[in-house]
Amino acid sequence: MSVWSRFKRFVNSLFGGAISAMEDPRMILEQNIRELNDQVPEMNENIATVKANMIMLQKEVDKSEDRVEQLSNRIRTAIKSDRDDIAKKYAMRLEDEKENLERTQEQLQHAERAYEKALKVKKAFMREKEKKIQEAKDALRQHERAQWQAEIADTMEQFEVSGLDQTHDEMVNRLNEQTAKNEARMELALDSVDSEALQIEEDAEELRAEEVVNQFKTDMGMTDSTGEASSEDEEEIEIPDEDELEEPSKTIGKQRTKSE
Repeated sequence: MSVWSRFKRFVNSLFGGAISAMEDPRMILEQNIRELNDQVPEMNENIATVKANMIMLQKEVDKSEDRVEQLSNRIRTAIKSDRDDIAKKYAMRLEDEKENLERTQEQLQHAERAYEKALKVKKAFMREKEKKIQEAKDALRQHERAQWQAEIADTMEQFEVSGLDQTHDEMVNRLNEQTAKNEARMELALDSVDSEALQIEEDAEELRAEEVVNQFKTDMGMTDSTGEASSEDEEEIEIPDEDELEEPSKTIGKQRTKSE
């Protein structure tokens, strides 16, 4: 190996590594997607040019066919009029026009084949373009997902559960102590209340209420000598409905109306 070859290899290895290190695959893929999309308008313009040429040739063929038809009709008319001299002139022009028509038709065939080929090339290009763009998008999504996973991994690596144990246990113990204190205060408060005195007062109120009811029964003649309500009176007692108990104002209103 010559010295020059070895030097070029050294330069390539030196700068090639630096360029590779500077390249960002994500940015390069995004640029490739933009370039592929930018090629579509240019390809459409080329196809439009080919189609325009084909349309022009088709129009020229149509005109040439019309001229051939006109010249043929004139030759027939001249022959019918016994004007062979005029028919000969038209015949020479007819031959030239037929040659021109053949050349134009041949060019039109080439233009049609070129147009069909251009459409096939575009179809293949679009299919390959979509494939490459999809591959690039998939790679970019995977790259973003990998970056996100790397960030999560870095966070998880820096997270230390043991560092929170002391504070966590301390706060739990404080809450438990407060709960126990509050429960103890509630028990002391309940113990300080004289529950027996309260019960005695409730029983006394119930006895007073019973005496009042018995007094009403005595006044109404609903009790015998022993102070117990007779069975007949008990049968005649009508128990008011719940609606009447719930709405005493309406009942009183009706009674006042009747009395009036």
